Amino acid sequence: MAVPVPDLAPLTPGASRVLDAASLLFYERGIHAVGVDTIAEAAGVTKKTLYDRFGSKEALVVSYLQHRDARWRTHVAEHLSRVPEPGIERVLAVFDAAITWSDENSPKGCSAINARAEIGDGHDGHPVFPEVARQKAWLLDLFAELCREAGAADPDLMSKALMLLYEGAIVTVGMETFGTPWETARALAETMLMQDRGFLSPPR
Repeated sequence: MAVPVPDLAPLTPGASRVLDAASLLFYERGIHAVGVDTIAEAAGVTKKTLYDRFGSKEALVVSYLQHRDARWRTHVAEHLSRVPEPGIERVLAVFDAAITWSDENSPKGCSAINARAEIGDGHDGHPVFPEVARQKAWLLDLFAELCREAGAADPDLMSKALMLLYEGAIVTVGMETFGTPWETARALAETMLMQDRGFLSPPR
């Protein structure tokens, strides 16, 4: 992939407990609403252990986002492995992955988008910003690669269109604007891809 992903070092048992507790609390309650005291208590460790393992709350937030993203990428890879041949179904496997991921892992929408919105523009140097940008760039690159493999006429434009569908769906999940946003996004993506490939044209 064009966008590198971070190498995540193995965690000590104490660090794993901290990260597990922080991940649940950050996603459920929000980053600003959860302090290090609450995280340490939920993890059953001291604040010293938390700071020894992660250095700061900001670094813990980034680790939370990175580890969620790593799990998501593994989930996507599993779905892609079921459709090894290039084509429309392989592109749509990303949406299939999102459908099976969403209810259990992202009922409040995208953790990266939520974190970016919560930090706000008043903290331009916050380490969350480049991490969120990396995650979104990775997914856009993935769509572009899959579209090229599938033979899209304009892989760059199609990947951007698919990204807009994806992002719209995950925001709709968090906002609860209507039901089954992922299924709707997948159906629209399939229509766009089939029209691009000419599969809706009359046979010659």
